[in-house]
Amino acid sequence: MHVTVNGVKLFFDIEGAKYVPDGAVMREKPTLLMLHGGPGSDHSIYRPAYSALADIAQIVYLDHRGNGRSEDGLRQGWNLAQWGDDVRTFCDVLGIADPIVLGASFGGMVALAYATRHPAHPSKLVLISTEAAGGPYRDRRVELFERFGGPEVGALARRRFLEVQGHPDQASLDAWRRLAIPLYTRIPRDPDMARRAVNRSEVLHWFTKPGGESHSFNMFPDLHRIRCPTLVLGGEDDPIHPIESQADIAAALPAHLVRFERFANCRHAVVTDAPERTIAVIRDFIARPK
Repeated sequence: MHVTVNGVKLFFDIEGAKYVPDGAVMREKPTLLMLHGGPGSDHSIYRPAYSALADIAQIVYLDHRGNGRSEDGLRQGWNLAQWGDDVRTFCDVLGIADPIVLGASFGGMVALAYATRHPAHPSKLVLISTEAAGGPYRDRRVELFERFGGPEVGALARRRFLEVQGHPDQASLDAWRRLAIPLYTRIPRDPDMARRAVNRSEVLHWFTKPGGESHSFNMFPDLHRIRCPTLVLGGEDDPIHPIESQADIAAALPAHLVRFERFANCRHAVVTDAPERTIAVIRDFIARPK
């Protein structure tokens, strides 16, 4: 399904009913709005893992502008402020009130942009394996990739995060996909997940190019604006967004609102590496009263 949001048609899908029979009444479930990672991927990377939450929440999957099955819009709109504003307008257009917004990796950055720009709008936030600023954790990334993949992967990470002044050449990209991406998780991902996804490399290149927003954004000065309960979680061994980035986010949020969960023996995709533990924590957070 598509809906026009801020001049661009965005794709979304829904899993589960908003109201379900419960004895003599129809019980309303909260809406869980899912913001996928990337940029350049789509919502399919969340499925079927997060379907385990469909009994307690109506799940709405959204493809960001320029991603997945959504329209591109102008490239100048491929930025965190616009993606964050799109979340708010998308909810307004569909009549979604008090959403629980979950963002993982890049989706977590979009969730933070949305929540700092529209602090009264979400009822809760779930931030998974993400960061609030570009740049501070690059040396730590290189260290972790070298630890898990050896000197060859360490050299690739050093070139990718510390040395390259332009887009990596095709040989470097191929080597990264072959040697480094498998290290994003401890337990191998289902290979069909990547085959199912609609990948859009243009938006990834735009966001990560030299001088691109991925290198310069900083939302730490605005995190105090967040006004809703927030669950921050990540893997202790995440080489892309090290656990220090999750800890720094949790420390910058209002202390009475934040819950911080660290998952041992997990890397970037905690739902892949520890599905039962991760889903249980998210379920508990969704179910608790504000």
